[in-house]
Amino acid sequence: MRFIQTISRQFSAPVAGAIPSAKQQYVPTRGTYPKGFLATGIHVGVKTSNTQFPDLALIASDIPCSAAAVFTKNIFQAAPVTVSREILQKKSGEGIRAIVINSGCANAVTGKGGLEDSMSMARAVDGCFASTVSSSSSSETSSTLVMSTGVIGQRLPISKILSAIPQAYTSLSSSHSSWLVAARAICTTDTFPKLLSTTFSLPSSPGVNYSLAGMTKGAGMIHPNMATLLGILATDAPIPESILSRLLKSAVDQSFHAISIDGDMSTNDTVAFLANGAAGGNPITSLDTRDGQVMLEVLTSFAQQLSHLVVRDGEGATKFVKVKVINSPSLPDAKQIAGTIARSLLVKTALYGKDANWGRIICAIGHTEGVGVDTVAPSKTSVSFVPQDGSNPLKLLVNGEPEAVDEVRAAKILDNEDLEILVDLGGGKDGTGTEESCYWTCDLSHVSLSNSKIQSHEAQDADGRPGVCHYQCGL
Repeated sequence: MRFIQTISRQFSAPVAGAIPSAKQQYVPTRGTYPKGFLATGIHVGVKTSNTQFPDLALIASDIPCSAAAVFTKNIFQAAPVTVSREILQKKSGEGIRAIVINSGCANAVTGKGGLEDSMSMARAVDGCFASTVSSSSSSETSSTLVMSTGVIGQRLPISKILSAIPQAYTSLSSSHSSWLVAARAICTTDTFPKLLSTTFSLPSSPGVNYSLAGMTKGAGMIHPNMATLLGILATDAPIPESILSRLLKSAVDQSFHAISIDGDMSTNDTVAFLANGAAGGNPITSLDTRDGQVMLEVLTSFAQQLSHLVVRDGEGATKFVKVKVINSPSLPDAKQIAGTIARSLLVKTALYGKDANWGRIICAIGHTEGVGVDTVAPSKTSVSFVPQDGSNPLKLLVNGEPEAVDEVRAAKILDNEDLEILVDLGGGKDGTGTEESCYWTCDLSHVSLSNSKIQSHEAQDADGRPGVCHYQCGL
């Protein structure tokens, strides 16, 4: 029995703004959105240079939701991350009504004032619900989560934002155009708004048609555990917080935590998931039930497709690359190896140069931190390029022996936008490993490098001593 319907792939350009012609195919022209959820995006002018584009988004539910979120692990966590986490903890993930998001300013490393600004945004949205919920005092916990993205170290123009929130509230709508404008409002260096929606059913309620919608943003500072990345997921399926949290963590681990663009981790990363149950049907009571298993399958596939849009919009990216490691003795090792390949500058620049230099891939495998000879046996390791047109893989290394590479075919494969790098560990030292893991990444182009200046950073030297200053140029 099939429970997932194919996501609609009709596309066109959204609100005003130059979207590269190659990216217009990823912008949906219609969608199916969850019952009881509304969205909008309006122009505030968070950055004074922004005189026309929407930069304040609001997603709200007609009824209280269960909610869960995963946040950045960066030590310098932005004010909205701290505030939203505290709200979820105090409310035990229940009774959430909305998410308000601004772009143009990250409200990160802004001290107590930044925390007050984030809380003020949440309270302002709460106030808009005053006619439908009981009056709340300043001591009660907010029912609104907050996200911000943009420049670090600057305070929000909070007065402008607070005065605009009532306007955003009154413009809330369930229409596709409103969801699309909301997705546009959370963008920063993104070249296109990232929005998806789908429908699904659950085994215990076969007559109920559920919807799942999601938007995300991100183009730079993308590396687990997430990066300058925001994500909002919403469904009208009845899912309690205890199940919602486990669903989100599992899905994010195989999607947003499995992408890398430039290896940097931001201060603001947040992916939140709201469920209002407005479509009815039987609640999901456990992940071990058939309902729970199907919901996890639906959410994971959806989150992967949404996260892939982030990779496709990587700053200066020309390729979308799947790195797949199979036949590993352990799942953590497989993911660690895939991640090391995905963030290797040598691999990424070779892909941009259309160079079938598999030696760079082997180099990345060999220096993967924490992975030893029990996992990687050189005489059992194979590497291939897998074209996405269905043709046969191009074998580069087989059981530790180099293949005679057809350079003409290799060039044709590398000329395509989509590519898979397949690493077969042959089961490891004892030959019994069967675990596999995937990572998604992009190449590194001249445009990517032009966005960065020569930089220095603290690191460890070859012997692990801290405090050594290294200098990195733009290659």
